[in-house]
Amino acid sequence: MLRHIPFLKAVFIHSITAFGGPQGHIGMMMKTFVHKRRDVTEEELVEYNSFCQLLPGASSTQTLTLIGYKRGGVSLAVLTLLIWLAPACILMGAFSFLLTNNKQDLTSGLFKYIQPVAIGFLFYASIKMFSISIKNFITLVIMITAMCITYLLFKAPWVFPLLIVAGGIATNFSSKRIPEKEVVKPKQIRWTNIWLFVLIFGIAGILSETARKQQWPNRKAYNLFENFYRFGSFVFGGGDVLLPMMLDQYVARPNAPKVIRKNPNAIRIEKDELLTGYGIVRAIPGPVFSVGAFVGGIALKNEGKQAQLLGCVIGAVALFLPSALLVLFFFPVWQYLKKYIVVFRALEGINAVVVGFMWAATLYLLNSINLSEMNFYSVSSLVTILSTFLVLRYTKIPAPAIVIAGILLGWVF
Repeated sequence: MLRHIPFLKAVFIHSITAFGGPQGHIGMMMKTFVHKRRDVTEEELVEYNSFCQLLPGASSTQTLTLIGYKRGGVSLAVLTLLIWLAPACILMGAFSFLLTNNKQDLTSGLFKYIQPVAIGFLFYASIKMFSISIKNFITLVIMITAMCITYLLFKAPWVFPLLIVAGGIATNFSSKRIPEKEVVKPKQIRWTNIWLFVLIFGIAGILSETARKQQWPNRKAYNLFENFYRFGSFVFGGGDVLLPMMLDQYVARPNAPKVIRKNPNAIRIEKDELLTGYGIVRAIPGPVFSVGAFVGGIALKNEGKQAQLLGCVIGAVALFLPSALLVLFFFPVWQYLKKYIVVFRALEGINAVVVGFMWAATLYLLNSINLSEMNFYSVSSLVTILSTFLVLRYTKIPAPAIVIAGILLGWVF
């Protein structure tokens, strides 16, 4: 392991300098691990990144994990993952404590324009994902259908998984867009990681529901782990897709009449808090999924400082664990699995549904800005959203600079 210390040092430096989200991360990986250190070739890095796009979770995190896997197997891959995640997760967890101790109203304090900035980021990501994933009539229909259903039934727990499955099935009815290829019979597969993934998923669900029904004193910790493990298992499209899921789980759904009757102690997070964390994570280096440490801490803030710290750990671990297990399971058999064209056809529909989710979340958040009052904050928030989108779309100003500008706006106004 000593021979890998220079590599791990490079990973750490990457973790504290990698701004710009997944696209920026890949560019920095190309510079550091391909051109400078030559840990992988350009072709390998592109293949790793393309492969990770097929899996749920943080694609840039999975790509870096695979670089570690190529160099030193599973043990180095795990170390690479931990070193990459630690700085950003520690910062976001600490910010959850800072926000908890700062009792000011988020719509009137320093961070009041971070929320419109976050909506601007989501608006930009929705348009970009549309241009990437919506290529034909069927994907357009799937996207519009998913957007309408999600927007109208935002509080229904079955909407996300049902639409993802339906989208994957819908694009497999036709073979014209993506014709069938010759299938190579795969070699024997080692199923350890995938069974561990499924086992954790099942146990987390059972414990979470049992804790809720029996009113365990620490039930929210079990609920939180199940929520985040589920997010990490189904998030296709990166951190921008994570926000709609969290909005549904912690903002919209807990206020639904049925949930209030059946689960009055459900975890609730204020929309302003969630959007503030989503905006701040853009200003720090590392994975956008590190927002999980922030949201986990905010979710358990009313249970005491120790519980809040536990929430930060749960939010980080449970969110990244599924993607780590999946990438380390699927990559060894990738050369065979990619022969199955049904995977690509299903992914076409899943991506279209994901774009629909993002547009529904954008509309849901825009609707929360009360433009009918036409007061200074509502109008300035709308201007901030549009300005954020235009800066992202037409300039090369980095995301951290935009977030800092949002904080300065809150300080000035």
